[in-house]
Formats: sequence, structure tokens, C-alpha cells
Amino acid sequence: MRIDLIRHGKTVGNTELRYIGSTDEPLAFSGIAELMKIDYPQCGRLFCSPMKRCIQTAELIFPNVEMSICDELRECDFGDFEGKNYIELSMDSRYQRWIDSGGEAAFPNGEDPADFKKRCIKGFLKCIEKAADCEKVTFVVHGGTIMAMLEKFAVPHKGYYDWHIGNGHGYITEFDGKNITVTEKI
Repeated sequence: MRIDLIRHGKTVGNTELRYIGSTDEPLAFSGIAELMKIDYPQCGRLFCSPMKRCIQTAELIFPNVEMSICDELRECDFGDFEGKNYIELSMDSRYQRWIDSGGEAAFPNGEDPADFKKRCIKGFLKCIEKAADCEKVTFVVHGGTIMAMLEKFAVPHKGYYDWHIGNGHGYITEFDGKNITVTEKI
């Protein structure tokens, strides 16, 4: 099965390098303009995060394509770090602890990264089950969601942060039911 993984377009928070997870931010005008410059592959069965930025991205790049919303595909809740950037957090000892953990520690008053990854994988598998009869599936989701999927299923295996991709970009992949092979970047 071919699976295209596309990260939503840029938001104002993204342009300011803020941790934007549970904040339901719309796309920035610059993000919309950037999306219009990218040549996206033809859409398969479309699954999308429930967040505005993903729905708007899907509607812009795949107009008139019916989408299925999957709640488990939403971005991580960054808790007390939500809406802040690294400069604003630089004097916060909790942020330094999170950095020192390699990004594995739970966000204060937010989501544990391990739980976030499990949620994303559950959502991915739920969508794949719904699309079992499809040759091609397209996901419009978040950077963290894509990284969680690829960390779990991609071969050769790479770490979570190794799969970071810019806004509006993504990966064309093949999924054999067990492993994902990345064939191209979008």
C-alpha cells in the first residue's frame, strides 16, 4: 500500500518557532502561499488530524476530496511549554530537564511523549484498517505524528527526531503491513 505522509502548512506559531501542539491555530498567510508552490502527488484515501491547520492544508491541496478525521492523529499537548519558544523557555529549569532527557520526559501539565507516540500509532493502524481495500492512502497530519509513525514502522530504523520534515512537506512511502519504506520526499 502506498502511503503519503504530509505535514500541515505553516502557522504563525511555526514561523515564531513556538511549541504548537494542542493550540488549534489556523494556517498563516505565508503558509498558504508556500503550500501553493509545492507539487503534491495525487491524493489517495484521505485521513486528517482534527486540528484546523491540518484540515485547512488538506482542503487547499486536495480540494473536493472527502477526508476522514482521526482524533488520535492530533499533535502532542506540550502542556506548560505550549505557545512558547525556546528563548521564552530558556530560563525554565523544567525545560532544561526535558532537553536533557532527549525529549523523552513528559511535558509539565502536558502529554508524555511515549503516550503521544502510542496514540499516533493506534490512530495510524485504525486508519489503515479502514483503508484496507485501498491502494493509496494520504495522511495530512503534524510533524510529531509523522515522526512517531516513521520511528515505529520505517526501515531502516531511525530515531524519532531523524524524521523531522518541514511544514507542507512529507514522505511518499510503501507499507507492507509491517514496515514502511520511504521512497521519496515531498
